[in-house]
Amino acid sequence: MFDAVKVKDACVLWIRDFFEKNGKGCNAVLGISGGKDSSVAAALCVEALGKDRVIGVLMPSGVQHDIDMAYLLVNHLGIKHYEINIKGAVDAIKESIGKELELSVQSNTNLPPRIRMSTLYAVSQSVNGRVVNTCNLSEDWVGYSTRYGDAAGDFSPMSLLTVQEVKEIGRVLGLPDVLVDKVPIDGLQGKTDEDNLGFTYAVLDRYIRTGEIDDPATKERIDYLHRINQFKLQLMPVFDPGI
Repeated sequence: MFDAVKVKDACVLWIRDFFEKNGKGCNAVLGISGGKDSSVAAALCVEALGKDRVIGVLMPSGVQHDIDMAYLLVNHLGIKHYEINIKGAVDAIKESIGKELELSVQSNTNLPPRIRMSTLYAVSQSVNGRVVNTCNLSEDWVGYSTRYGDAAGDFSPMSLLTVQEVKEIGRVLGLPDVLVDKVPIDGLQGKTDEDNLGFTYAVLDRYIRTGEIDDPATKERIDYLHRINQFKLQLMPVFDPGI
């Protein structure tokens, strides 16, 4: 059985150790969406480093209908935060590229997350920071992240924790239920993550941890997504000249 308290305590020590070895005295910098992942990651960093060493960056692209959840989180934790609207940067790049070629659907979808990560690194390098990756195991397993976008970062406290486990840690950390249980929306078509994936995180998490799944078609889809997205979790292939 998953022991959320034990894992939370171990993760806090791991974060402290990372900063001792990779940036003693540096700040943790992370994007704040108001969802469970950024909320739990921020709370873990606050417990590990103290609120004065955690900086949140809110990055709406135009109007973000649920930005109040992001403000609820930063105010709940009492951390320093900046709001940086990325719409101008996204629109400028689209306009510039559009003069040469037509952007694909995937390019349009993945551009904002990559602009957000560039923004995070610009902030981080200006405030003596290290960027927190906020991905979880469930989303990584099926490739539900953007390479060099939300999948990037300097350290990742939750990449080996499933959605259900992240939620349990969020409750142990005392986060408001509305943040822990907030249903993720893609921000594009108003669909939930689970609508887009075609299965629930509960089903996925059970399959990841136990290998058990009831529907053969869902197993086939999960296995397919996992297989085609393996490249996102691996280091860039490099040629070895054997010298």
